[in-house]
Amino acid sequence: MFEMKEKYMTKIPKINAEHEKLFEIGERAYQLLIDKYDTDKYDKIVAVIEELKAYTIYHFNAEEEYMISINYKRLFTQKIDHAFFIKKIDEVNLNNIDNNQDEAIMKILTFLNEWLINHIVEKDLLIPVE
Repeated sequence: MFEMKEKYMTKIPKINAEHEKLFEIGERAYQLLIDKYDTDKYDKIVAVIEELKAYTIYHFNAEEEYMISINYKRLFTQKIDHAFFIKKIDEVNLNNIDNNQDEAIMKILTFLNEWLINHIVEKDLLIPVE
């Protein structure tokens, strides 16, 4: 379900590699969702959320540093989008995950899918190579 596609490729290989990692994290979440034999996914869901947050912070910092280095005019809007993403991940209530684990995974997947693809297509594809 989650995979980096050619249409999501920017002109910057480092950013593409980091986006690929975000898709891999999303794919692991998807695999948790479809695993019908794992009856208690709580710890794995928390681990995916923590990895997603940590890697996203790393990626956003690297992406913003690159944009600063090229004096990118749309840096401010990127920072706003990045802060919104981190805020949404921070708002995930880990106590509520245990009550309905598959629903929690689905909410994370839906948000990640919509946000990541829209952000790449609408914002990151505009970042030039310098």
